[in-house]
Amino acid sequence: MTPQTDPQAGAAVKAADRAHVFHSWSAQELIDPLAVAGAEGSYFWDYDGKRYLDLTSGLVFTNIGYQHPKVVAAIQEQAARLTTFAPAFAVEARSEAARLIAERTPGDLDKIFFTNGGADAVEHAVRMARLHTGRAKVLSAYRSYHGGTQQAVNITGDPRRWASDSASAGVVHFWAPFLYRSRFYAETEEQECARALEHLETTIAFEGPGTVAAIILETIPGTAGIMLPPPGYLAGVREICDKYGIVFILDEVMAGFGRTGEWFAADLYDVTPDLMTFAKGVNSGYVPLGGVAVSGAIADTFGKRPYPGGLTYSGHPLACAAAVATINVMAEEGIVDNAKNLGASVVGPGLKELAERHPSVGEVRGAGMFWAVELVKNRETREPLVPYNAAGEANAAMVAFGAAAKKAGVWPFVNMNRTHFVPPLNVSESEVKEGLGALDTALSVADEYTQ
Repeated sequence: MTPQTDPQAGAAVKAADRAHVFHSWSAQELIDPLAVAGAEGSYFWDYDGKRYLDLTSGLVFTNIGYQHPKVVAAIQEQAARLTTFAPAFAVEARSEAARLIAERTPGDLDKIFFTNGGADAVEHAVRMARLHTGRAKVLSAYRSYHGGTQQAVNITGDPRRWASDSASAGVVHFWAPFLYRSRFYAETEEQECARALEHLETTIAFEGPGTVAAIILETIPGTAGIMLPPPGYLAGVREICDKYGIVFILDEVMAGFGRTGEWFAADLYDVTPDLMTFAKGVNSGYVPLGGVAVSGAIADTFGKRPYPGGLTYSGHPLACAAAVATINVMAEEGIVDNAKNLGASVVGPGLKELAERHPSVGEVRGAGMFWAVELVKNRETREPLVPYNAAGEANAAMVAFGAAAKKAGVWPFVNMNRTHFVPPLNVSESEVKEGLGALDTALSVADEYTQ
């Protein structure tokens, strides 16, 4: 698909947006949304014909890129056959999507409760855990994101929670491991793991084990910084949950469906939770869809006892048809292996080579097509390039970095003092190298802010 130039149409789109669209997470008068004319594969473009390599995969959901013809065709075919139907019925697309997902989830997570996205998947996972245990509290980590609905945003551990946090949601936050910015004065991964587990178990002891329904963790935190847990940590959390009868929930909304080079990030750590949430990559975001994969024990709780929850569009046929097509395309085209192989052979080495040359890079970490570049003012002190949750002039360095990346032809993922390298999983080697080259240029701008 060749980008067409039509500035007049772009201006009309922009004017209508500014007049009527209320944007999320934004001060409405301070934003300037780009008018997008089209997208294909790993690229999108504006009405002036400028094309960008999308290093964000949307919001880390276009795992198979934009406009994959097989998924587009599947949506069209489903719309012609059965556009929508209520969730209480057995529908082919819904049943097949559930089967394909259950085939890939770890352990006995064989029942699939469909939602409209990741936030409501977290809402329902927490509800299931509370009803299953008869307990109220949920423990979640700082440096996490679990969604924007009321319960999910309170579970979240980043500043997006603050405006909605009334300290009444039954949520207790704790520190998960992150050696680069250790809260435990650790010097090795082994120390970080052991001390983080001790901290978690101590938190449970002081909160009261009999009050804790669930521990929820992003298997690998996404927006908060792609901090891979050290070996043994998730297994240790699993043991703690078993010891105290706590439900273990893994949030795979961002890390799932091939993003880490495995179908689920849990596969990297050989751990099985009691509940696992998913969304985004399940159908590359083509139609909104999320869900909860449910273990046998929790499913049995609701065998003869009704589960008190549901959604009008649960398992929507169009969304499920997109999921079936996406999962099949990923399997047929080796997309998960592509993410794993290019991540190990090109992305990781390429980012680490950039780190050696740019003083603004403090650390590179990741797996598959899920990488973070930590930007710092000073490598020795590890002071972030901008302060935590910086805005306005305090955030000037990251704004300049982002502008330089866009000028170089890529759309960067920028959050706080980091940029993430998260293109579609079927990105080509040449596209990866194009992205690395643009980051090289943008990092030279970030270097100007170092000390």
